[in-house]
Amino acid sequence: MRRRKTKKRETDVPLTGLFDIEREETSNSSNSYPEAESRLKDSKDEESEGVKPVPTPRNSPMVQGLQHINSFSSSKEDERGSNGQSEEAEADFNGDTESLSSCMTEQASLKFSSSTGSLQSGYTLSGSMMSLFSSGDFGMVEVRGRIQFSLVYDTQKEELHVKVFRCEEIASVRKDRSDPYVKTYLLPDKSNRSKKKTAVKKKTLNPVYDQTFRYKVRVGELRSRTLNLSVWHAVPLSRNVFLGEVEVSLALWDWTCSWPLWQDLQPRIHLNPDSISSRGLILLSMKFVPDGFEGGGLPLTGELHIWLREAQSLLANKGGAIDSFVKSYILPDASRQSGQKTRVVKRSISPTYNHTMVYDGFHSSDLREACAELTVWQREGLKSHVLGGIRLSCGTGQSYGEAVSWMDSTEEEVTLWTSMIENPNHWVDATLSIRTNLAQRSE
Repeated sequence: MRRRKTKKRETDVPLTGLFDIEREETSNSSNSYPEAESRLKDSKDEESEGVKPVPTPRNSPMVQGLQHINSFSSSKEDERGSNGQSEEAEADFNGDTESLSSCMTEQASLKFSSSTGSLQSGYTLSGSMMSLFSSGDFGMVEVRGRIQFSLVYDTQKEELHVKVFRCEEIASVRKDRSDPYVKTYLLPDKSNRSKKKTAVKKKTLNPVYDQTFRYKVRVGELRSRTLNLSVWHAVPLSRNVFLGEVEVSLALWDWTCSWPLWQDLQPRIHLNPDSISSRGLILLSMKFVPDGFEGGGLPLTGELHIWLREAQSLLANKGGAIDSFVKSYILPDASRQSGQKTRVVKRSISPTYNHTMVYDGFHSSDLREACAELTVWQREGLKSHVLGGIRLSCGTGQSYGEAVSWMDSTEEEVTLWTSMIENPNHWVDATLSIRTNLAQRSE
């Protein structure tokens, strides 16, 4: 088996139908949309997010490249508090925080569930969003009250407009009063670019804000994002007090609803980070070109094309935008001859790789014994560590008659692989979960 030199592919940006949100996806294209959304604890955040166009396949089997620049534009909102207070005093912890999002129960056209986690593993968690590695003034007061807000998506500007109207009957911190403000994040990004805050309202349990926040985000990314709205009591020069939160999975939001809706504030609960089963989504396309399929005896041997398009909502241990890349191997060959990788995409939770790996030397029968392993890595300085990955194979647990641990593909991964084998010389598209439970293999 030989490997081909790889390049990146230049593509245009299609804008498909707005918010084509489905609860279940068919297996023809092997698409899987598990919600792998997360959130971080309140601290001084440090990174910004990159957003990129979605590439489209081209018919040429040759691998082509274009260096793609990620860009992000975010409108800054007024964060001034009353009486000249510009920002609340937030504790700056060395240990950052993360969280996994929960779905929202249905109320007045809003699909909303405050008691069920939405990860593919299927475990159930109560409360609102699950906080990881968090510390601070949580649980000082009993969470109560509700918040009114509305969501509108501007298709021309590709902006999400979040309007925070008011809160009612929130918890009191000091003698039947609080100094509340509302903070929002578009998760899993918890950087300063994602953080937006209302003004602080003094001495009230029923604050009125009427402030609108704008997030620059593409239509295709909305289904992998979660909006977090949290209410805090401002304490100058000290840790602020958590008063409750609401989370909205944008994949489940009813976009025909533009009027203000009330939602009850929820407490925050803690979750062990080892419970994370998914680190985001990976979008890719694959095809197999049999030997001689193009005529004139070409190609000389079968070719496997793996087009890594992008990742969405990458969840790192420290949260926020990260530097990432993808490695690929065609097992059972785990040598350098088989290994390939994309360029490093910096400071993005939804990076565009736009990179195609080509492997030749295949016969059709080899595909049922082989496995394409793709792993997503985070680079921090001179070190890199794996976030998770996917394995594309027939999932039989055996290769050439021997039991192997790496033939552990999920149902969605098996569907993509077999669909590629059964449709030679045709691109097969898929969106798969970047899972963390890949069985260990010997190098």
